[in-house]
Amino acid sequence: MQSREDEALARAAVDALTGQLALAPKPGLPDPRDLAARTTRVDHRALRWSAKALTPGLAAMAAAARRTGEPTPVLRAELGAIGRCTEHSVALAGGGHRGALWALGLLVAAAALDPRAGAKDVAATAKRIAAHPDRRAPRRPSRGSSISAKYGAAGARGEAKAGFPHVRRALDTLATTRATGATETQARLDALLTVMSTLQDTELLHAVGPLGLRQVQAGARGVLEAGGTATPAGAEALAAFDTDLHTRAWSPRGSAGLLAGALFLDSLPVGSLARVA
Repeated sequence: MQSREDEALARAAVDALTGQLALAPKPGLPDPRDLAARTTRVDHRALRWSAKALTPGLAAMAAAARRTGEPTPVLRAELGAIGRCTEHSVALAGGGHRGALWALGLLVAAAALDPRAGAKDVAATAKRIAAHPDRRAPRRPSRGSSISAKYGAAGARGEAKAGFPHVRRALDTLATTRATGATETQARLDALLTVMSTLQDTELLHAVGPLGLRQVQAGARGVLEAGGTATPAGAEALAAFDTDLHTRAWSPRGSAGLLAGALFLDSLPVGSLARVA
């Protein structure tokens, strides 16, 4: 049975995902400007709608973790089963968010195991859950795992098994950028670019190969090295980078999902979330 805390965690995770969707300009990624474009209007609205379809599955993951009480192989298998059912529900609602579901599901479950834990401790617990194999998973390799094997990239599973290093870097960037007096939007965009600058995004590797991935990473670093999005030079570099990726139709979707994970951890502890709920 789900508790108020389970539901609050799920809503916080979905809020993090929709908060990421609301950012603009996001280089190569859907953002609210797409609503003005006839050709992409449906895509962005479908992403927002399907993000909300994650809520029941994420709440079930939190409840499973709370019921199990430890980051065991049994919990890992149950999270995998819930995740596959949730993917089906999300597909019916318009699709998308598969990578975000993997990251948010592990982080929500880890947060449910210890509602008093801070962000970095939650990431460490998620690492312990991800270390267990999902023995009920389909034997056929996913596209992401195939690309990871081909290019030696960590991929989504490697990111989780390492304790979400890019999520932790995004959290550090959020704190650092906020401390300079930047707006929340600027802090979040800088966090996204921090992830994008080093992530071995398997979606990009599949679409454009290693050279394209390195070009995207260099573009993200260029914005940060220009001073970040809060500076005139950084904002100008961001606009050029955004135009370039949208023109090429290159979409670093893996970075978006990990930013959502960072925004979720940034919203903890769950005690305050439950009181709000």
